[in-house]
Amino acid sequence: MRGRTAFPALLVAALTLAVGGCGLSDEVDRELDPDRAAPQRSASPTPPHVPEGLRVSEPPVAPETEPGAGPAEAASPDATAACPTSGVRMLPGLVEAAMGLRAMSVTLTNCGEKTYTVEGYPSIQLLDADGEAYDDVRVLQGPQDVTTGVPDLGPHQVTLKPGESAATSLVWRNTVTEADVPAVNAPGLRIAPLPGRPAEVLTPDGGLDLGNTGRLGTTAWTQLAPDF
Repeated sequence: MRGRTAFPALLVAALTLAVGGCGLSDEVDRELDPDRAAPQRSASPTPPHVPEGLRVSEPPVAPETEPGAGPAEAASPDATAACPTSGVRMLPGLVEAAMGLRAMSVTLTNCGEKTYTVEGYPSIQLLDADGEAYDDVRVLQGPQDVTTGVPDLGPHQVTLKPGESAATSLVWRNTVTEADVPAVNAPGLRIAPLPGRPAEVLTPDGGLDLGNTGRLGTTAWTQLAPDF
């Protein structure tokens, strides 16, 4: 699920402006991996002042990593590089959060060779740590019962040519109103472009923390402008 599809600047700006009025924070900077120390040069095996018979042997050379080992796997292409048999790939965006309100976009890209049409809202199930669906979470068609700060164009036909993308926004609140009701903190979700179509399991950074509100609002799929 580690695709390289970038979110168009227009979508990010629209989502930030729409929910910014509710005090959403800027995107959290990703931590960079620490720089690796540059390899040190080995000392000369034959210092000029050392007699021939007392030469210092060269340090042992570390064995090469076998094919398929960790470093080789890290350098391998992303698992999402190959287009799924459904012809589309879905990727989650960053979670925008402030004052208990959460918003996250999911981008659907036509990675196949034919046009792909969607109309309406995605089919979503939130998953627990065991991959089981939460029974007490209602997925709403429209965000208005969660927030009025995210626009929804409503169901309309979106036809994507190969390489084109559409997006839906997910909104929820991290609110705990009943101490004796377990809070929902879903590490992943199962999402299909429409009910009955092939689904993918996504694992957004930080998961989806619904508290015990039990509601997840969605917007209808909307086509994105090309990212030049």
